[in-house]
Amino acid sequence: MVETVETYDGWYALHDFRTMDWEKWEHASETTREKALHELRALLDQWQVVEDQKQGSHKLYSIVGQKADLLFMVLRPEMKDLNQLENALNKTAFAHFTKPAYSFVSIIEKSSYTKPETDPYQNPDMVKKLFPTIPNEDYICFYPMSKLRAENHNWYQLEKEERGRMMFDHIKTAKPFTENVKRIITGAMGLDDYEWGVSLFCDDPLHFKKLIYDTRFDEVSARYGIFGSFYIGHRIQPTDVERYFTIK
Repeated sequence: MVETVETYDGWYALHDFRTMDWEKWEHASETTREKALHELRALLDQWQVVEDQKQGSHKLYSIVGQKADLLFMVLRPEMKDLNQLENALNKTAFAHFTKPAYSFVSIIEKSSYTKPETDPYQNPDMVKKLFPTIPNEDYICFYPMSKLRAENHNWYQLEKEERGRMMFDHIKTAKPFTENVKRIITGAMGLDDYEWGVSLFCDDPLHFKKLIYDTRFDEVSARYGIFGSFYIGHRIQPTDVERYFTIK
């Protein structure tokens, strides 16, 4: 039997992508738009209270390209918390102007190919990684991914040492980018269609391109990586929410 790798799990994560019905929004009365924005701001304020209490985190992004318009990225202690906040968002007047574009449900995950010397949940550095605040960088790059399970190349039939070797090589390639690019890795086995979600954060999106280009040459990516769609977003600051939705 192939030896598995122990994972350590933190907050649950929801990446909720939405498309705005800009025509409907433009033709709505000013009163209707004001009500919708008021309910959206009130919901974001509630989420900020949760974040201030260190019981989760959230960010709102404007998506570049035609795959979506908005991304609500939210972290919470329990799955039911994500369900409740998603339902609350769907019940707002603002939600009537949006359509689902894509979503990804997962949980923050850290794994190790070596046995830790101490309990990871008692390690302050590990706790910060499992229960983080979403970085404040201007841009996000999100993509889902899985490992290949083909007849000739099956990640899950490789010995643990071989998987570890490739992952350490992958980490080595990415290390020069850690100063500029932060990341949150989430596991989604049994929760969504892909096995992991990768959220990268930086102030210059060119770093996304260079990082992903370099790591594509790693054996773990070149031979075993299966990637979904890539989404690039620019952070909408709380003070910029109203300006983003203003019809000129």
